[in-house]
Amino acid sequence: MKFFEPEEYQDKVNELFEKVREDIFNCISNLRFEHIGASSIKGSVSKGDLDIFVGVKKDQFNLTIEKLKEIGFTEKENTLRTNELCMMVTDKYNYDVAIQIVVNGSEFEDFIKFRDFMMTRPDLVEELNVLKRSCSDFTPDEYRAKKSNWVEGILKNIKN
Repeated sequence: MKFFEPEEYQDKVNELFEKVREDIFNCISNLRFEHIGASSIKGSVSKGDLDIFVGVKKDQFNLTIEKLKEIGFTEKENTLRTNELCMMVTDKYNYDVAIQIVVNGSEFEDFIKFRDFMMTRPDLVEELNVLKRSCSDFTPDEYRAKKSNWVEGILKNIKN
């Protein structure tokens, strides 16, 4: 796994976030659109990708997915898919962009809770950075498993 230091990717990803937001709002309105993932957290080491949270009303969930497909997004394979969460990706930006379509108020708003909590805890950002750097020789699955265990521990503490 290759990881990037914040100064190597964050400015570029923030600019890309604005471009993707503009493209999506040109075809879909009435949604929450938030930058999530490591690239949204100041000082965070990352794979350099862009993760976006798109919150929608339950009755707009399937329509939003269909509209995103019309503009070049596809459902990401081998990820959790429910009637409240759909991961989508695209290669139209020549960059790793992933969108999490989430029903507002669902358990999957943890993406936002995690981001907001981490923004208040630079000590935990650095702890996660150390974990990520230690995974440079891992396969993607090994890395995701190790990171997921760490994130789950944080989310458990946020909820308590």
